[in-house]
Amino acid sequence: MARRNAQPRWYFSLRSPYSWFCYRELLETEPAVLHAAEWIPVWEPDPLSERMLAERGIELPVVPMSRAKNFYILQDTRRLAKERGLPMIWPVDRAPVWEVAHLAYLAATDEGMGRPFLDRVCAARWERGEDISDPAVIGAIAAGLGLDPARCAGAAGDERLRERGIDVLARVADDGVFGVPMFVLGREKFWGTDRLGRFLDAWRARTATTPATTTAESGSDERREFAELARAVSDGGHAGGCG
Repeated sequence: MARRNAQPRWYFSLRSPYSWFCYRELLETEPAVLHAAEWIPVWEPDPLSERMLAERGIELPVVPMSRAKNFYILQDTRRLAKERGLPMIWPVDRAPVWEVAHLAYLAATDEGMGRPFLDRVCAARWERGEDISDPAVIGAIAAGLGLDPARCAGAAGDERLRERGIDVLARVADDGVFGVPMFVLGREKFWGTDRLGRFLDAWRARTATTPATTTAESGSDERREFAELARAVSDGGHAGGCG
């Protein structure tokens, strides 16, 4: 029964255009799913994180992307953005350190601001082409949300956040997450935006036959936040997608 009532887990990456598409689609059409799910970030580790993972015997189920696949994704995401009516500027990642943005996301969650942080980071990356591996970019986003810009900008150098990041990546390995976006519902996995409909069918079937549960992040304030974000997407909003 515990497995049947398991909270859905949404694995996403701030560097992934497909995660961005998935987020925007759910925000507009099924915000209750975003509210119900546990959000778990995924990123490619830098050398320090790789060493820390190796020390714990953790191997991520991720393989390097080929040049041909990278070019295909560039074409594919531009088509998908056009179909969705989304502005898109493909960023240039010259020396990415994905811990900069993803560990800052963990810092934002400490203040209950993980979701608006994700919204603004994705807007910065995909709608304005900004470098989210630049601590200055992350610090400015944090400041705009009323977060500590120094803590967020320096998240990659924070030992405690590094350790938490390794714990997060351990969950990625445990769930066998080889790509994003991915939803895990009980023992079922749904990978990619083209499987979103099937995940939603499975989630609706499960919630229709099981009692509603209260999650750690439930509450009227967060529901209002999601309603505001959904309205911003529906109305076009500004580049950040939220107020």
